[in-house]
Amino acid sequence: MRKYLAILGGFTASLVLLTAVPAKISGKNVSGQAPAVSTGATKAAESEASASAKTYAMLDITSGKVEKISVRDYVIGAVCAEMPATFEPEALKAQAVAAHTYAERQHRMEQERPTPELCGADFSNDSSLYQACFTENQARRYYGDNFEAAYAKICQAADEVLPYLLEYEEEPIIAAFCSMSAGKTESAEAVWGSPVAYLISVDSEADTAAPKYLETKSVTPEDFRAAVEEICPDTVWDEDPAKWIQVGTCTEAGTVQSVTVGGAAVSGQDLRRCLELRSAAFSVIYDAEKKEFIFTTKGYGHGVGMSQYGANAMAKEGADWKEILQHYYPGAEIVEG
Repeated sequence: MRKYLAILGGFTASLVLLTAVPAKISGKNVSGQAPAVSTGATKAAESEASASAKTYAMLDITSGKVEKISVRDYVIGAVCAEMPATFEPEALKAQAVAAHTYAERQHRMEQERPTPELCGADFSNDSSLYQACFTENQARRYYGDNFEAAYAKICQAADEVLPYLLEYEEEPIIAAFCSMSAGKTESAEAVWGSPVAYLISVDSEADTAAPKYLETKSVTPEDFRAAVEEICPDTVWDEDPAKWIQVGTCTEAGTVQSVTVGGAAVSGQDLRRCLELRSAAFSVIYDAEKKEFIFTTKGYGHGVGMSQYGANAMAKEGADWKEILQHYYPGAEIVEG
């Protein structure tokens, strides 16, 4: 995803962020005791008031205006847009922390090195480039008759974790997430080419039982050729379409890394994008009788970071939001600002 590639570029360039030294909750709980989290009504109210007071700046790509949005409203809106409200509360909390971390990292990066196209904003509402975020009215339209219950559930989950961020070496992490992996999450290095200490492959076996984990897509030779030539115009096509594509190397997590198409080398991620496959963990056959390529994909998304269906499965098994985040972002710290 371009939204993560931009942030990853900032990470690998060793961007220096101006951060205060916060109180940290270690990813490895040596004492065996759960980190102390305020549960009193006063503390919760103070946290909500603080998050409502602090704002981010978001560019509306339709009007061209930069608008202020409170941290609380942003986090709630991001969870509404990115995770089903039917998921377990602890999964929603994990998503809220990831969404907050993403936004805070982006905010600090823009403070340090502004992107001219953002006109002074921290991000825009273009979900193809940045994390998706619903306004309350958009959420109302999206959920329809279920809005009141869904919105209240997400608000409660977000409010309980509003003070928290994920950090690594005192900087907000690249809080990448995907819908579901192929059974193991992918490393940032395998997908985006640069290693990130906390974005490594971890087990997420429950994803294999998620809805639409296995999907097939049929592509005609004509459509296949046209799509590939958009990204690789120097291909040479055999008369037999069955010889057009050979899958090369795959990662241990199942992502196709290299493919030979029409004699040219193409990455699995590039082929996934040009054919609009659900993931780069795919296999392909050519059905000569039907005259079509049949792609079978596992999982959905780039596979890096937290699997949302995996997080929900962990929550159903009794894991809390901290345990979910510590599993999918090993080595990162949960920080209370």
